[in-house]
Amino acid sequence: MTPADLFSLAGKTAVVIGGTGELCGAMAAGMAAAGANIVLVGRDAAKAEKRLAAIHAAGGRACFEACEVTSRAGLSALASSVQAREGRVDILVNGAGVNSPTPFLEITEEEMDRIISINLKAVMVACQVFGARMLASGGGSIINLGSISGLVPLSRVFTYSATKAAVHNLSKNLAREWAAQGVRVNTLIPGFFPAEQNRKVLTPERVESIMNRTPMKRFGEARELVGATLLLASEAGSFITGSEIVVDGGFAAMAI
Repeated sequence: MTPADLFSLAGKTAVVIGGTGELCGAMAAGMAAAGANIVLVGRDAAKAEKRLAAIHAAGGRACFEACEVTSRAGLSALASSVQAREGRVDILVNGAGVNSPTPFLEITEEEMDRIISINLKAVMVACQVFGARMLASGGGSIINLGSISGLVPLSRVFTYSATKAAVHNLSKNLAREWAAQGVRVNTLIPGFFPAEQNRKVLTPERVESIMNRTPMKRFGEARELVGATLLLASEAGSFITGSEIVVDGGFAAMAI
C-alpha cells in the first residue's frame, strides 16, 4: 500500500460538525482533497457557502446541512438524512464549540449551562447517534476536538477548559468501549489558532504570554490541522484509538 493509499478517504463520507468555522472548515477541505464526501454541519448556510465553493473548485464533493447540535432530535434527523443519501457515515468530526472570558466568580449558571450544552453534551449525543450507526455498519472514526486548556490549566477560560477536559475523557472511554467493534475515537487538540471563538480572549498581553510558552513562536494556521486529521480519519491511523494528538507548536512541551 502506497502512502497515498494509506491516507486516501476515497468513497468515505465525513460529517463535520462545526465545519462552517475556520479550523473545522480547513479540516473538511483537507478530507475532501483526500477523496471524502463532506457534509458540513452548522447553523448558518451563508457561512458554509465559502467553504463549499472552495471544496467544489478543488474538485471535491461537499454539501451543507443545518442542525441544532444541542438537540438530540436534530442530530438524529441529520444522521438519518446523511445515511439515506450516502448509505453510511464513516467519519465524524465533533468541532462545534464556544468560549467565554468571564472571570470565575462572575460565571452565571446560564452561561455555564450554555457552554456545557454545546461543548460537552452535543459531543456526547453526536457520539451516541453516529456511533450507533458506525457500530451497526462495522466501523468508523470519530475525531473530537479538544483543547490545550483541557490538558493544562489556562486562565480566563474556566468553563471552556472544564468541558474540553471532559471531552478528552469521554473520547478515551469510548475508544476503550468500541475498539473491538472497529470504531476508533480520538481527540485532536489544537494549540493556539486564531479563530472566531478565541479572538475575544487574545489580548496583547495574552498573546505575549502565549508566544513565550510556544517554542515555534507563532500561532498555528488552520491548514496545519489537516495532516493530523487525515491520520486519524484514514487507514494510516487504523491502530490509533484513545489518543490525544496535540498540534500546538510545542506549547504543551514547555515548562520553564
